[in-house]
Amino acid sequence: MTRSFDRSQALYQRALETIPLASQTFSKSVMSTVEGAAPLFLEQGDGARVRDVDGNSYVDYVMGLLPVVLGYRDPDVDTAIRAQLDRGISFSLATELETDLAERLVSLIPCAEMVRFGKNGSDATSAAVRLARAHTGRDKVAICGYHGWHDWYIGTTARHLGVPKSVRELSITFPFNDANALEALLKTEPDAFAAVILEPAGLEAPETGFLEAVRSLCDRYGVVLVFDEIVTGFRIHMGGAQAAYGVTPDLACFGKAMGNGMPISAIVGKGNMMRLMEDIFFSGTFGGEALSLAAAIATVDKLNSEDGPGKFSEMGARLKKGVLSVINSHGVSEEFVTKGDDWWPALLPTGRGRGDAILIGSLIKQELIEAGVLMGATFNLCLAHGDTGVIDETLAACDAAIGKVAEALKSNDPHARLRGKPMQPIFQVRQHKLED
Repeated sequence: MTRSFDRSQALYQRALETIPLASQTFSKSVMSTVEGAAPLFLEQGDGARVRDVDGNSYVDYVMGLLPVVLGYRDPDVDTAIRAQLDRGISFSLATELETDLAERLVSLIPCAEMVRFGKNGSDATSAAVRLARAHTGRDKVAICGYHGWHDWYIGTTARHLGVPKSVRELSITFPFNDANALEALLKTEPDAFAAVILEPAGLEAPETGFLEAVRSLCDRYGVVLVFDEIVTGFRIHMGGAQAAYGVTPDLACFGKAMGNGMPISAIVGKGNMMRLMEDIFFSGTFGGEALSLAAAIATVDKLNSEDGPGKFSEMGARLKKGVLSVINSHGVSEEFVTKGDDWWPALLPTGRGRGDAILIGSLIKQELIEAGVLMGATFNLCLAHGDTGVIDETLAACDAAIGKVAEALKSNDPHARLRGKPMQPIFQVRQHKLED
């Protein structure tokens, strides 16, 4: 082992004294990595690369859990932030920036007639659910995918501690790409459901006709259709998955990639529903915070002018092809599968070969870190990954890491090849089929 994580481990022990789990986010915590063989704290990012507190450098494919869509320290975004900083951050009244950004989103997103801003994805999805309930006078919500930390959603997961049972009973999940299951759910109480909220695309692409069927069912039962485009927005298409697949929801939620790392999200939708924002309470001190608005304008403009979604697909296709070749060359096709459309490719352990999914996932993450790549299960792409040599370097690292995993699986005790504690599952909410 050539990389040291001594300072990271020391800082982790220090942070545990004052911060539960030593992190603000489950997916950025020790749970998501091999403790002792991975960094736990970063100190700098530049383009597609980051440096940890021990001075180790990595090509980053976590990218802040997807918000960093252009690259760290993007000069256009940083210039916009600095220019706004000279004017002020949070004001006592609205600024023109809010309208400037709203007009851009209305011009790009099919369902967007009006816009309101929040700071994270959970703000937007929770606002959408409240709007749907206000619009319909109904209470229940049909859910598919991941939608944040608030009670109405997280109560459907294994991490529902603290959510009242009465709240949990109002939200019911259905499987992706199964319109029949959704129809059966709506039929059980045809006048009870206010909203259907789903991620329209992700590790699994929508099958032909699925989104259209969901749209039709919502129309038939008088249910508000909400697309959670926090992940898909500005990555699969500048107008989101709704533009890519030609199915228009009533409301949609955008965030993550919108501000290149600055905290901002948006709920957009049809005017008759969005005007209910004048009556429901969706109001926050920092909804109009100006640095994030300026960053979002610069980010959206740059993604639009440089065809960001097209470049993500090109890079992703190259990564998928290269990684699949590496998997086959090392004879571990039973252990790994590549998933996802080109804009968001993934490398996943199958759990069906010689090692269980936790072991394989821990080994590959450990060895990718040793080879200089920081990632979760997905390649979260930014424009800076297109810089000269970055993809080649990534594929070389994947070759080295997958080769080490293959060696470990040939040994008598592959668990002994872990140089720290294995990853801990948080919960799985995005469904995917393991078959190619």
